[in-house]
Amino acid sequence: MTAPERIAGLAGVRLLVTADHASAAVPHGVELGVSAAAMATHIAIDIGTAELARRLAARLGAPAVIATVSRLVIDFNREPDATGLIPHISDGVHIIGNDGLPDGERTRRLNAYHAPYHATIDAAIAETAPAMLVSIHSFTPQLATRPDEVRPWPVGVLYNVDDRAARLGIAALAARGWNVGDNQPYSGRVLNATMNRHAEARGLPYLGFEVRQDQLGDAAGIAAWADILADVVSEVAAQMFSRSVPAPR
Repeated sequence: MTAPERIAGLAGVRLLVTADHASAAVPHGVELGVSAAAMATHIAIDIGTAELARRLAARLGAPAVIATVSRLVIDFNREPDATGLIPHISDGVHIIGNDGLPDGERTRRLNAYHAPYHATIDAAIAETAPAMLVSIHSFTPQLATRPDEVRPWPVGVLYNVDDRAARLGIAALAARGWNVGDNQPYSGRVLNATMNRHAEARGLPYLGFEVRQDQLGDAAGIAAWADILADVVSEVAAQMFSRSVPAPR
């Protein structure tokens, strides 16, 4: 399957869940030249996010759009003209099949995978009129190419210009005792393409969660984080929409 997975929500639930890197699937006809072992790691997939997004959507009664193609085929969380859209190296692993990629194949992947994913999000927004978007990602506890980098946060919240919901989300997680990465382990000011396009461009607030992958290693961990995030999203939504929170200028 290469079409995005779409989950219908309950009527009146004005939230939309997305998961950009939820699959390690490589469509027929695409040869990456990457081992099966490497395809099971963070370079190919945000481990645990498909299950987490599904469970979170169910807990919230929210619709969801979940990617079904590996980020090594094309990265849905990058702009179409971004240098890293189709990576030829990821955390030290050479993506042989992406080296010297012809312009025609780049265009084909954009049209076949990237554009339909974002069109599906556009359609979900048009149909459900969400008041807030929720983006689900996960991150590796340790990068092979940065062995000295410490990543102590079990969860991070990312944002670019619009930090209205992020500030509330960080506070809500901290109040529950979590060490929260504030725009960590990656900055949303650098990597935020999906939320920039679908939330910030529309003036919609959003929560961009990054959960450390060792927290999502089994069904119990995924269920626990779905409960945590559902509670936080519900709290933030209640705070956001019980008063007027002006969008950033």
